[in-house]
Amino acid sequence: MLRTQEELLKILSDIDIEFTNHEHPAVFTVEEAALHHEGIEGVHSKNLFFKDKKKNLFLVVTLSDKPIRIKELAKKIGAKSPSFGKPDLLMEALGVIPGAVTPFAAVNIKAHEVTVILDEEMMENELLNFHPLVNTATTSIAPRNLVKFLKHCHRPPEIILL
Repeated sequence: MLRTQEELLKILSDIDIEFTNHEHPAVFTVEEAALHHEGIEGVHSKNLFFKDKKKNLFLVVTLSDKPIRIKELAKKIGAKSPSFGKPDLLMEALGVIPGAVTPFAAVNIKAHEVTVILDEEMMENELLNFHPLVNTATTSIAPRNLVKFLKHCHRPPEIILL
């Protein structure tokens, strides 16, 4: 069963992770989200869901303003000819819609193996911001607590320089 924002925030509290949740209008792109960053401390992210030709799935999380070249990324993460995952696969694998992709979706991963890749440069910041399974809010969390959450979900991340 897919988790709700409320269930996610309860899990964070239950495993002693500090966070701040900020409600805002629905956003579907990094550019739209940037319009609602005022008053939210920390760096913002973009979250990319890929499937490669071997049907491996990847969730790549990096800084919102960092340019990504797919061919270079593929080499760094070991993906063979990756392409963006279609919305139906995104919902099936992570339980979120386009515009709400987030590392917090690890809580919904059941039937698929999804490799979670975190950008080392992003992880060097004091505070990170991600959608809490919906695109109508942003949740701020410390990098060490993101890793703690992912391990709690049995999805230890790979942290690499993208």
